[in-house]
Amino acid sequence: MKLIIQIPCFNEQDQLPGTLARLPRAIEGFETVEWLIVDDGSSDATVQTARAHGVDHVVRLTNHKGLAAAFQAGLDAGLKLGADVIVNTDADNQYEGSDIPKLVAPILRGEADMVVGDRRVDSNENFSRAKRRLQRVGSWVVRQASSTEIPDTTSGFRAYNREAALQMQAVSKFTYTLETIIQAGKLLVAVDHVPIRTNAKTRESRLFPSMWAYIRRNALSIFRIYSQYEPLRVFWGGAVIMGLLALAVFVRFLVFFIASPHDAARGHIQSLIAGAVLFNAAMLLGALGVIGDLLAAQRTLSQRTFERVRRIELQLGIEPSHYEPGAARDDDAAGRDDREALEV
Repeated sequence: MKLIIQIPCFNEQDQLPGTLARLPRAIEGFETVEWLIVDDGSSDATVQTARAHGVDHVVRLTNHKGLAAAFQAGLDAGLKLGADVIVNTDADNQYEGSDIPKLVAPILRGEADMVVGDRRVDSNENFSRAKRRLQRVGSWVVRQASSTEIPDTTSGFRAYNREAALQMQAVSKFTYTLETIIQAGKLLVAVDHVPIRTNAKTRESRLFPSMWAYIRRNALSIFRIYSQYEPLRVFWGGAVIMGLLALAVFVRFLVFFIASPHDAARGHIQSLIAGAVLFNAAMLLGALGVIGDLLAAQRTLSQRTFERVRRIELQLGIEPSHYEPGAARDDDAAGRDDREALEV
């Protein structure tokens, strides 16, 4: 079996050596362990640093596409390079690389197709109080949408077996962590989690320039993903609320109209107008829920088509997109030396 550890990178020449130093080169249950970096349009020497530290494979995107696109490109490359299991980790050394054997253990035992590393946010000193609260709320929402029990849904330290990786397709431009868990919960993917360690912060986050930006972006992502995969709950829930408000306003108008019809007709016509507006809003939200549900069914069909296309590409042996070889392995170098000796 082959394990490929992928690392999405964007201008990580300073952090990458420390991250790579903690990654294993041999894990029980795998004949081969290889490293792959996805260079997301870096302007520094990230690729050269990776090759100098023994990275086997490089996927170099032409310009900066974002973390979700880099993750998806690495997943595609890992499959085409023959990986049986793919582990994703961050280049900033947030996750402890020596925990990878623990991360892949449920997959090797046949108990899971996808495993997420649990940073134990509630007791993690690297998280602020506001960040812990948002993590709890966001993870709860994702668990409701995915029917899984993952406590740390934003963790990027995770492992996929071949079948799980074939079915994953992140379309979000911002984050893949929440979306892929929801996808896994709705597909034939068994999801598990294991506790993992984290390292001290090496730099400030590039995804979130401030805590407010972190809260705003994650809240929007959670709402968008939840409404995308559970449109009836979101829009029909809003329709029920609007409908009840409209009913309350109509009842108010009727009470005044019955009590004093002449005064109500003159002084409370605003209630009638407000009730009509709320009723129209309820009908609109209900219609959006139906349309969203139809689009969700279409997205499921598209995802299944994408999975079949991927399987066909693997059978045809199509090479990864934007792929470059990494550092020369010792056995390749030895082979070249032998050939050169024979030629002499």
